[in-house]
Amino acid sequence: MTQQSLHPALQRLLEKRGLKGDKAQEYLSWNLKDIPDITQMHDMQKAAERIVVALTQNEKIGIYGDYDVDGATSCALLYHFFQMLGVHVETFQPSRFVEGYGIHPVSIDNALEKNVSVLISVDCGISNIETAEYALQKNIDLIITDHHKDAAAHIPRAYAVVNPNRRDEPQSELGSLAGVGVAFALAVKVRELLLAAGQKVESIYCLLPFVAIGTICDLAVLTPLNLKLSRHGLKQIPTCKYPGLLAFFNPEELKAEVTSEKIAFNIGPMINSKGRLDHPERSLLLLIASTAAEAREHYQHLEISNRDRRIIQAEVVDSAKEVVKTSMSSHTAINIVYAPDWHEGVVGIVASKLVELYGLPAIVLTNAEEKGIIKGSARTAGELNIFECLESCRDLFLKFGGHKAAAGMSFKAENLPLIRERLQAVVAKVPEILRVKQERWDIELSPEDISPQLVRDLIHLEPFGNGNERPVFRMKGVKLASFRILKDAHVKWTFSPLKAPQTHFSGISFNYLGKWNEPSPDDVFQNQEKTPFTLQFGLGINRFNGNETIQLQVEKILI
Repeated sequence: MTQQSLHPALQRLLEKRGLKGDKAQEYLSWNLKDIPDITQMHDMQKAAERIVVALTQNEKIGIYGDYDVDGATSCALLYHFFQMLGVHVETFQPSRFVEGYGIHPVSIDNALEKNVSVLISVDCGISNIETAEYALQKNIDLIITDHHKDAAAHIPRAYAVVNPNRRDEPQSELGSLAGVGVAFALAVKVRELLLAAGQKVESIYCLLPFVAIGTICDLAVLTPLNLKLSRHGLKQIPTCKYPGLLAFFNPEELKAEVTSEKIAFNIGPMINSKGRLDHPERSLLLLIASTAAEAREHYQHLEISNRDRRIIQAEVVDSAKEVVKTSMSSHTAINIVYAPDWHEGVVGIVASKLVELYGLPAIVLTNAEEKGIIKGSARTAGELNIFECLESCRDLFLKFGGHKAAAGMSFKAENLPLIRERLQAVVAKVPEILRVKQERWDIELSPEDISPQLVRDLIHLEPFGNGNERPVFRMKGVKLASFRILKDAHVKWTFSPLKAPQTHFSGISFNYLGKWNEPSPDDVFQNQEKTPFTLQFGLGINRFNGNETIQLQVEKILI
């Protein structure tokens, strides 16, 4: 695909985003031969050599991963990699409510009980200094693979620490890798050493679907490297050999291209749901399932868990909105809300919802299992680096970690007033344009622009996400023909452009009712005779009963 062969509207879009000539071709490229060497990280050679020795000497290997999508896909990727080598590995994950995020001394004890001598952490470990020391004492070789910011007092004294964001790593595109990307790089290196030793090892290209899912769901920046890895991963999903991945799709969906929307809004929340409510084991068991029957069993558990998660989340969102309404003022720089009985597993999603609703960064806090301790999640707005803001309160936290867009923390309850005060002051010092969610749109479309070709060509810009945002379009002079309220939250619209009154476009707005500063559907309908409005929207395809129709994903109605 070249820039010139795209729909003219998308050519304009790329140019507006500064993607012309070679930059556009790099952006659209699928060529894996052009990516940097993803194995060029400190300790990668050491880690891979230790794993090869373990394989040669039949030592037991363990994989320890975080409880989110990135951690689960990282675990699954390495599990399947070792399966390809004919080696069974033990897998371990923490409970959000018992051990909490990261790898802990008890994790080392659990590995030793399984006779593991080499334990590989994925998507966590860079801040777990105590655990690394404990592993040394217990004579277990801990290999940390992570991608989070290296912000502890010093690099953990593990056997090897592989992290493109280590303090002593040069800045490069590898820093954008998600945890699953680092796990894949380790598999690449181990395979390289095995091939050099004369062992036959099949291609690990088939593992890229896990890279795509973890990268998109963890909001890793979609640099050219991550775009290429994810595109190849998404392409393979419909024909992949993993029953656990196929369980997420119905037969109709597998006939079409897999989009980032399906990954981010369906698969990601499903995988995350178990870890949010109890233990993440079912999600990992699904991803490593060897038969369709086994996958269906685990998937059904995730369906129930995700349904329960949505109910709990809705209750906490409603409660958090009430707190914001009573505390938010013109001087509020960041919404910090707390209630002792909110469910700890959904506070991160609720923080994202508050950012979406009010346009400000948000922190949602609740009581931890341990008495006198508060835990919470932060989400950023605009260009604000929320991790750097939290560093200003480092002395008040028991633990904190994360990256620019999202972070988590725990602290003594007595510190809450001071944390509120400090963070409000720190965020307020940042220019407002950088710390408030900005209204973003790309180009204006005419009714004639919206065509099957435009929607088809959008797939060539996939995957969308952090750093490659889904295109947002505008159309002026639009009238509302009709609307329907769905499930007391969503709105189904039918629009007609003034320039083409016989043309009708179907649209959907999810969670539209109750959005901050958005006109109600009734207001839009009643005021349009005086003032035709401007529509702001994304484009997608609605598939129902075997039919496909263009659907406007309506973000704003500007009266």
